[in-house]
Amino acid sequence: MKFGTKAIHGGLEPDTATGAIMTPIYQTSTYVQDGIGNHKGYEYSRSQNPTRHALEKNLAAIENGKHGACFGSGLAAIDCIIKMLNPGDEVISTNDLYGGSYRIFKTIFEKYGIKFNFVSMYDTIAIKANVNSNTKLIWVETPTNPMMNIVDIEAISKITKTNNIMLAVDNTFATPYLQNPLDLGADIVMHSATKYLGGHSDIVMGALICNDDKIAKEIYRIQNSSGAVCGPQDSFLVLRGIKTLHLRVQRHCENGEAIAHFLAEQPMVDKVYWPGFESHPNHEVAKKQMRGFGGMISFNLKGNNLEDALRIVKKVKIFALAESLGGVESLIGHPATMTHASIPKEEREKSGVVESLIRLSVGVEDVTDLIDDLKQALN
Repeated sequence: MKFGTKAIHGGLEPDTATGAIMTPIYQTSTYVQDGIGNHKGYEYSRSQNPTRHALEKNLAAIENGKHGACFGSGLAAIDCIIKMLNPGDEVISTNDLYGGSYRIFKTIFEKYGIKFNFVSMYDTIAIKANVNSNTKLIWVETPTNPMMNIVDIEAISKITKTNNIMLAVDNTFATPYLQNPLDLGADIVMHSATKYLGGHSDIVMGALICNDDKIAKEIYRIQNSSGAVCGPQDSFLVLRGIKTLHLRVQRHCENGEAIAHFLAEQPMVDKVYWPGFESHPNHEVAKKQMRGFGGMISFNLKGNNLEDALRIVKKVKIFALAESLGGVESLIGHPATMTHASIPKEEREKSGVVESLIRLSVGVEDVTDLIDDLKQALN
């Protein structure tokens, strides 16, 4: 089954009670049982809910996985993964990652005795140098947020399999339409479903997908025990969003390519970070493991002037100044003061998140209008 068909039908069936083609919103907290332990597969909606269950099956299908689990946010999904570890365990993470991921690693879990090592994952040298007997997880973003660095998932999976280490990949930027980490050797795929999966900036949700039965059992245990689940209304909205994921992401890619080339020609722009450029680090890896280069772009300004960056993000008219990404509308943001403000300045700037860096989430509007908007703001 091809992706466009899986997005619409994967893991889903018409409602058995009514034949409804759209999964109903089961807005209920509990379920009547015929007798103790004699029920229809659902007991309590923290543990199981038919709407959420349908979404979890659909997500597994589009990521080529067996098991899916949904959470109240992307960070709640990350929280579940780290709770699979024990005090004394170590994690190797990419040094360029979403500020919220950095914050939960450093301010929540580090005090419980889990050590996090942040390294460049441009190649495997730094990763191999940090692997030891305590290493239990390698955490990957690719493309990274916000520098769009590309990490070779298959190359890292060889390290994890050799050393019995779990590999988790944040696939939020790429989406299952462009990249399938499980096929490349990852053990777990994480999504902030808030972004492209929902696609309409109207929900907050996270998801985990895997193939391994043992890992899935542990994920479901933590999901139920910690209770950070999403509600049926949000589950319904993400199911709706996924049905057009392939159409939307294709347009995001087309618009992103046009805007990346436009920015590269602007005199006040210093560097444009977009994996589709042949000059982009690991461009060949991106070509190998992705089916397109996405609609996320970052760029910085000549002179690295903070005031110039703040002026531009305020001057745009179609691009909305806001956190988040992946919706149908185009967004603009300033990572150093918004999405990555929780990372110390010295650490931010080591990975390229400088004062003038601007991040774009290119939407699906008419691309000529988007270019005209950026042109007037840059001028």
